[in-house]
Amino acid sequence: MKIVGTIARYLLGLMFLVFGLNDFFNFIPMVMPQGQAGAFATVLFATHYVYVVGAIMVISAILFLVNRYVGLGLTLLGPVLFNILVFHILMNPAGIGPGAFATLLWLLVAWQHRRVFERLFAAHLEE
Repeated sequence: MKIVGTIARYLLGLMFLVFGLNDFFNFIPMVMPQGQAGAFATVLFATHYVYVVGAIMVISAILFLVNRYVGLGLTLLGPVLFNILVFHILMNPAGIGPGAFATLLWLLVAWQHRRVFERLFAAHLEE
């Protein structure tokens, strides 16, 4: 399981490094979806919100790739993945594949680093 978690961490890091940097440098052309999904994406670009999300993705990716503060990287990336999934579930179901794959990788890495989250899920603080 350790090898699977390590591979998942590297894949997640590479994936979000590439797509996070793409938010800044646009080296992978993006096709705007139609309808509400396109309107939503247009607002994200017009308000420069994608730069904030891209920065979070790049920071998390670097943390995964250097294997330091992986729990922080998971914590930062969790809401990004949640929003990717909700966007695709509600507005663009055909494009959910990469987001679902990234979520699976996130879950594998989170399982490997579950000790980081033990106190977060404690019912009460034991002293």
